[in-house]
Amino acid sequence: MKVIQIDKNDWNRGIDASRKAYHLFGPVTDNNQSMFKQLAPDQYPDMEKPDTIMSPKSVLFPQTEKLLGATLDPTAENHHIMERPETDYSPRAVIGIRPYDARAVALVKLNFDTPEYRDPYWCDAYAATTFVGLAVNQPSVTDFSTAMGSGPFAEEGLDALLVDAGDLYLAKVLTPKGEAFFSAAGFDTVADTDESLEKIEQLKNKAETAMGPLAVFTDKLAQKSILDLHGAPFWEDLAFTCINCGTCTFVCPTCWCFDIQDETKGNSAARFRNWDTCMSPLFTKHGSGHNPRGEKTQRVRQRFMHKLKYFLDKYDSGTMCVGCGRCVEKCPVNIDIRQVCNKMNSYEPQK
Repeated sequence: MKVIQIDKNDWNRGIDASRKAYHLFGPVTDNNQSMFKQLAPDQYPDMEKPDTIMSPKSVLFPQTEKLLGATLDPTAENHHIMERPETDYSPRAVIGIRPYDARAVALVKLNFDTPEYRDPYWCDAYAATTFVGLAVNQPSVTDFSTAMGSGPFAEEGLDALLVDAGDLYLAKVLTPKGEAFFSAAGFDTVADTDESLEKIEQLKNKAETAMGPLAVFTDKLAQKSILDLHGAPFWEDLAFTCINCGTCTFVCPTCWCFDIQDETKGNSAARFRNWDTCMSPLFTKHGSGHNPRGEKTQRVRQRFMHKLKYFLDKYDSGTMCVGCGRCVEKCPVNIDIRQVCNKMNSYEPQK
C-alpha cells in the first residue's frame, strides 16, 4: 500500500497541474448548495463541503444524453440512419467523491456492464474516469453507510482515497488510475506507510464510533420470499404517506431508471435518454394504455423491493442502497428507508 502526503498549501497547484491531463469534476457551492459539477478552469473542488445534494452519478449517466442522431435530408447518403454521436471520452477525474457514492458506482456497474449486455455510453464514461475519494471524518446523522456494505473510509470503487489529516491529506493509492492522477498532479511525496496507515485507522475508528450503533438490518432479506414480501400489509400504510414526488429517486446515487425519447427538428432526428423515476405513474404506462403499476402502492412497493430484495437476489452483492441518507434527509413526508428495510428484514407472514 502506497500512501502519499499532500500539503494543503500545495493542493491548488496540484489541481492546476492535473487539468492538463484531466477534465475535473468536484463539489462546488452553487446557490448556497453543494453540488458536483465540472470545474471551470479557475475553479477548485470545495473539499470543506463535499457532502453534496446529488452524487456525481451524472458524470457517467447524464440527466439527458443524446444516444443517436440522424439526418432526414433525402439528398444525404446516410439519411435516416441512426448513428452514435461523437462524445469526448478523454480522461476525467472526480475529486472528493464520498466512499458511499463510489460504492454506488460499483453497484450500478453490475447493471450497465453485464456479460450479456454492455451499455456503451455508461461503460465508456466509466473507463475514462478516475475516482479520487474523500473519507468522511464527520458522518452526518443520516449516514448509515456502514450498515449497507460501505462506510466513511471504505475503498470500493475508488482509485484513491484522500484522508483529511489536518494540515495535509494522506492519500491511499489504490489503483494504477489513482497513481496516474497523482503523477499528473505532481503529488509525489511518499509518506511513512506504517505511520500513515495507523493515523488513517485512528480517524476511521473515530468516524465509525461517531455514527453510533446503527439499527439497520439486512441479514434476513436474502432468505425472505419475494411473494411474502410482495404481499406484506405495510405497503398500504407506506403508500398512504408517500406523495410520489420522486425526490428519493432523484437524489439516490444508485437509481438508474430512464426513458427514451425521439425528437425531430427540421432535417435532424435524435434519440435521447432521460432520467425517469419509478415513482411516476407514466413510467410504466404501456402504449396500449395498460399500466402494471398504476396505483401508488404498487410504485412505492416497487421502489423498496427493487433496492432491498430484487437487486440482492439478482446480483448477490448486497442491497442497492449504500446508506448515504440523502433520501432520508430530503423526503418531504419523512419516509425513512432504514425503517422500511427493518420491516422487510423482520417480516413474517401470518399463516
